[in-house]
Formats: sequence, C-alpha cells, structure tokens
Amino acid sequence: MKNLNLSGCGTALVTPFRDGEVDYAAFSALVDRQIAAGIHFLVPLGTTGETPCLSDEERIRLLEITVEKCAGRPVVVGGGTNSLVQTVRSIRLLDPYGADAFLIVVPYYNKPTQEGIYEYFKAVADVAGKPVVMYNVPSRTGVNMTAETALRLAEIENIVAVKEASGNYAQISEIIRNAPEGFSVLSGNDDETLSLMATGAAGVISVASNIAPGMMVEMVEAMQDNDLPKARALHHRLSPLFRNCFVESNPVPVKAGLAAMGLAMEEYRLPLVPGTRKTYELMRKTVEDLGLL
Repeated sequence: MKNLNLSGCGTALVTPFRDGEVDYAAFSALVDRQIAAGIHFLVPLGTTGETPCLSDEERIRLLEITVEKCAGRPVVVGGGTNSLVQTVRSIRLLDPYGADAFLIVVPYYNKPTQEGIYEYFKAVADVAGKPVVMYNVPSRTGVNMTAETALRLAEIENIVAVKEASGNYAQISEIIRNAPEGFSVLSGNDDETLSLMATGAAGVISVASNIAPGMMVEMVEAMQDNDLPKARALHHRLSPLFRNCFVESNPVPVKAGLAAMGLAMEEYRLPLVPGTRKTYELMRKTVEDLGLL
C-alpha cells in the first residue's frame, strides 16, 4: 500500500453551514474551486472541517461530494478519534464511500505513552484496509508523537505518511531523514511548508489553501521544481495569511476570510462561535491584499 504517494498541496477542507445545516451547495462550490486551482489532493472531515460536530449522515455526504468531484485526485478522509473502538467504527462507516486513505490523529485528551500511540496506530492499520496517514498535532492532542515512534510506525505496510504539526523542526527532520522508501512526510503547518520541503518533506496539508489554493499550489510546485526564488517569494507573500488564519481557533479565521470572499457563511457549530469583528476585518484585508476580492 506504500504505492499511494501523497505529495504536493492538499487542502484540509472547511465545512460550510447555513441556518444550522451543512451547506452542501457551498461545499460543492469550494471543492470545484480547489480542483480548478490544481490542488493535488483533498482532505475532508479533518479538524478544519469541524468534524466532531457532524452527524454520520453529514460526514458520509461530504465525503461523497469530495470523491465525486475529485477526478482521480487522492482523497484523504479524517477518521480519527481518541478511542480505538470509535475510530474503527468511523473507518467502517466511511470505508464504502471511495476515499483513498484515512487521516488518523494521535489520540487526544487521553495522553497515551509512546507505546500506547504505537499500539493504537498498529491496531488502526490492521483494520483500516486502506492506507493510513498519521496526524501529529500536540497543540490539540496534548501529547507529541516522537520521531522514534513515527519511524517505528512507518515500517507498517499501510501507514504511508505523517502530517506533522508539532512545530519541532529537528523532530520532523529526523523523520524525513530516516523514513523508509514510499513514506511521505507532510507539513501540518502552512508557515513551515517551505522549510520542511527544503529538508525533504513531500508537501503540506494546508488550511490557508482554503482561501488561496492557486498560490499554495504554485509555491509547493516551485519547491518540487527546485525553484527556490519563486517559492520564497510566494511564501513571503502568503505569510500574513498563514499567520492570520490562526489569530483565533481554526477554522474561525479561515471561515471569516471565505465569508469576506462571498464563498461561505461565517457560521459554526458550538462550541465554536463567530470570531470578533477585528478578526473578520483582518481576514478581509488579508484576502484583499492577496488580490482575492
């Protein structure tokens, strides 16, 4: 299964809402916009998609729409929880609907040991039946998956990649340096994409590409082509977007930016609420400065 070679820019898709319901028309239009921009793969039902607040039926339909429109591009669907039983249930729920891989987060809240993380992902891989992408994001989970643990897991046949959002450059560099053939390391932070790709990462799972998919694709492809001057210029141009997408909890700022562009409502499900007026105005200016208004 290591033949699923994830590389380039993948978008961690938002889930738009209208009047308390999933806005499937807006979601479909957002996916179309991603594809028109040349995005390399798509990631529905992740953190950015407010997945814990979605019903099973909503999750299935969002995945169906993504797969229907992707035209051969890989789809990596979020399926992780902090319980092996519930993660297996999620995998079995979503498995029939055409995703190419599952994105599975390090279990949050429980704070497992490294051996617990290893055994958890090993058990997930045993039942997944598809490639698995691990997701390390200590700022949300409360625990870091070390390079040693990630590399042990990378030896399992159908664990094909890690989305690394630890912010620990030395740790991520060690994974890149020692990863087995066919295993991809993907940046989980937009602002680290250039530096990690320069070190050998395969790409990024991006939040910012919800707003600027074309420029993110250009930057990543410039790195793939070893055109550092072009990639550096795009990185600096996009840096305010990278920063401002996290002035409040993701996806609050990115949805504010999409609302300013007329692409989605600034609507959420509790416990998330709309951002401050200051955040909206900041995101509006950010997208305006990028020429997207």
